[in-house]
Amino acid sequence: MTWQPQSLPADHPPANSGKVGVLLVNLGTPDAPDTKSVKRYLAEFLSDKRVVEIPQIAWQPILRGIILNTRPKKSAHAYQQVWSEDGSPLAAITRRQAEALQVRLGEQVLVDWAMRYGNPSIDNRLRALKDAGCERILLAPLYPQYSGATTATVADKAADTLRDLRWQMTLRTLPPYHDHPAYLDALEADLTHQLDALPFAPEVLMLSFHGMPQRTLELGDPYHCHCHKTARLLGERIGRDGMRIVTTFQSRFGPAKWLEPATDTTIDELAAQGTKRLAVAMPGFSADCLETLEEIAIQGKEQFLDAGGSDFAALTCLNDSAPGMDMVEALARQELSGWI
Repeated sequence: MTWQPQSLPADHPPANSGKVGVLLVNLGTPDAPDTKSVKRYLAEFLSDKRVVEIPQIAWQPILRGIILNTRPKKSAHAYQQVWSEDGSPLAAITRRQAEALQVRLGEQVLVDWAMRYGNPSIDNRLRALKDAGCERILLAPLYPQYSGATTATVADKAADTLRDLRWQMTLRTLPPYHDHPAYLDALEADLTHQLDALPFAPEVLMLSFHGMPQRTLELGDPYHCHCHKTARLLGERIGRDGMRIVTTFQSRFGPAKWLEPATDTTIDELAAQGTKRLAVAMPGFSADCLETLEEIAIQGKEQFLDAGGSDFAALTCLNDSAPGMDMVEALARQELSGWI
């Protein structure tokens, strides 16, 4: 006897279910490169308790009274230097990554993308995937190295959405992949190609990771260790005669002590020591953004040349390149095992 499903009652509400989704997530961006949009974005970003680990009663008066009245104009000018016809580089690249992954995974999975801060929001896109019938969703923060201020806060935001849902979808979270072979393979292929294409041979290859307050390391955050492991494993793969590799941390903010050595300080030191040819790679960023395009490719280059250097190259991130998408697909398929 063959089992036959029972028909639904005539008054049963519609239920779309049974599908699998993937949500790629990156840090965030303002909606436009103007002061008002940047202020709104920074207010959300800098109010996250995982990003600024200062009691809110002390921090919010500083944020609202000083920072949000001074920093947005300067940051808006920086965003204007890198904004394109497609809008924010980070948003445009993350969208292209999602579109490319959708093609690679096919119809068995629905792929979408979101920003942790700004739009499209994690809440909005999780609900959209659920409405499209996704009962199981892989939440994929595109941060190779784990930090409470990045990977963890994505999970926090997703949990806020689940808290408000009667029918919760099942979530998996992509783990950090700082030492994953697929990540190292992608970096090796991409950076080797870029280095070989340069019109000069770098004396130093700087691996610049986003900075974090020193206090995060002391409190047990593994980010610092993950960065150095990535740098060590990558250096073993792409090291070449006559090129020294150094690891640094960029994007310092505020008066607190941050992880060292600092990228900007090291650029000056290298030039002072006589280094003439410098290349900078930023393997902790999965997509080019303000910190790579403006802080390093524009400001870093100007700083190095002004200090006496002659040749400077900011290497692009993996973005939606073939090696980068090979990595994203491999990571996604690994975590989707048993679902597809």
